[in-house]
Amino acid sequence: MSGRLEGKVALITGSARGQGEAEARRFVAEGAKVAITDLRDVLGEQLAAELGPDAFYQQLDVTREDDWEAAVAATVERFGKLDILVNNAGIGAFGTLEGLDLKTHHEMTDINLHGVYLGMRAAKAALVATGNGAIVNISSIDGIVGVLGMTSYSGSKFAVTGMTRSAAIELGPLGVRVNSIHPGVINSPMVQEAPPETLGRLNRLMDMQPIKRMGEPHEIASLALFLASDEASYITGAQFVIDGGHLAGPWRESFEE
Repeated sequence: MSGRLEGKVALITGSARGQGEAEARRFVAEGAKVAITDLRDVLGEQLAAELGPDAFYQQLDVTREDDWEAAVAATVERFGKLDILVNNAGIGAFGTLEGLDLKTHHEMTDINLHGVYLGMRAAKAALVATGNGAIVNISSIDGIVGVLGMTSYSGSKFAVTGMTRSAAIELGPLGVRVNSIHPGVINSPMVQEAPPETLGRLNRLMDMQPIKRMGEPHEIASLALFLASDEASYITGAQFVIDGGHLAGPWRESFEE
């Protein structure tokens, strides 16, 4: 690897497995020191041990302000500073307005929306102190367009899109860039563990987009790496779609001339 994050320190949420794990691995490979944060303690500790002295695991419930303060403090104590925050943790569920239970709705809102807000709030001072900080918020293509049966999830991801832009305005003059990534369907544990009917629906969607497959976690990690690096030094308040062309235009059935 080329050391594109050499000397940087990052905190990545939901990074014990899946997309967050891919981001943690890529960041360390590119020279960063990484705080792996999650609620899956065994997986988080195993990953940190595998990555060696450039990583450590910190339990973090992104819905708890005190957990956030502890995670940021532990990162700064361990590595001396914090340059990068990746708000990756998130959950999703299908459900109509009356079909989705309110417990699930509140859980999605707490993790997907409030978790991002609390993270930016808790990390702000440390990121500003570096003079060259970066926040990467993982939203979704469902944070750009509406989706049938995803009103709650989509609402939480639209909120991330809006918070990213507003935070970019607030933090830009202080030396911190804020951008959002909007993945399509990614081959992550959240998708792999979905009910069979949901997987069937997702597979049908894949067949209608230009690149007819799910994205892979390492592909999201590559984009997060770019946005976290100094290569993106003039980019803030921006949305980056990575969806296999899902949003490129109206879906069309194939036809014969």
